[in-house]
Amino acid sequence: MAGRNRGRGGRRRKLPQVQRVGAYAVIIRAGAGEEPEILLSRLSEKVTPEERWTLPGGGIDHGEDPRDAVVREVYEEAGVPVEVGTEARVQSVHQAKAWRLGRRVNSHAIRIVYDGWVPHDAPEPQTMEVDGSTAEAAWLPLAAVTSGEIPTSPLVTDALDMHRPARMQRLAAYAFITRASDDAILLTRISPRGYHAGSWTLPGGGLDFGEHPREALVREVAEECGLTCATGKLLDVHDVNVVGTAPSGRHEEFHGVHLIFAATVPEDAEPRVVEQDGTTDAVRWVSRDELASLPLLDVVTAALDAEKKAAS
Repeated sequence: MAGRNRGRGGRRRKLPQVQRVGAYAVIIRAGAGEEPEILLSRLSEKVTPEERWTLPGGGIDHGEDPRDAVVREVYEEAGVPVEVGTEARVQSVHQAKAWRLGRRVNSHAIRIVYDGWVPHDAPEPQTMEVDGSTAEAAWLPLAAVTSGEIPTSPLVTDALDMHRPARMQRLAAYAFITRASDDAILLTRISPRGYHAGSWTLPGGGLDFGEHPREALVREVAEECGLTCATGKLLDVHDVNVVGTAPSGRHEEFHGVHLIFAATVPEDAEPRVVEQDGTTDAVRWVSRDELASLPLLDVVTAALDAEKKAAS
């Protein structure tokens, strides 16, 4: 076998140098059971006879932007649209003796790895490229991948060792509004477009850049409830830190800082959702007795606790 790499006179022949630059994406989402899943591609038998999964992506065409290459490759391998982050991690892998396309070569692979995410309503993965290097694509349990239960290429394990969820911090203002006649509380329900869809929360939302918190609160109550509110004192500053899938589909670590204000609306006010296709799909007055039967976000509990402290 060793003689294959030797020329006349027994001198060792230099292997041809092959350099390849590829772009890939780490795409993670919360699965149906809220357990994280990762989108991977299974290499075809023309690449390896063994079952082996890898990150979606591949070689960059001459003159092609690496992020464009990821978008193209993910669609070819999995049939889903993908958004790609602006930051990347780079891996350099040198194999002095590698088997590539039926011959032994001196291989150098440069791998540019981005964070990627797909919309919630993206179709199930389906390989679009015929007779290529990908046999199939699928969402797989992240725990089974990291434990080694699912066989993967070193690219996957190396990328996951470096992967961190995108960090998102959001400052928001919320209104604690009660009705004097029956002590009911004004609450809104989060639509399927928002995180914690189906849960009930206080009316309010994120601040625009440069916007005063009280002005943001008046705007949000008008958009979500169709009402004009008057803001009162600051009741509490509440925060939450969670890791999950954002409304965009991106794997994020989210830190929300919530300013909870007392606020009032006219006594006979009848709320209605004004903003269409937003993150609020229902709004109504909720009695105190009914609170225990509804899925409430922590910001509601924080407001109720602040109310008790103020009354004591």
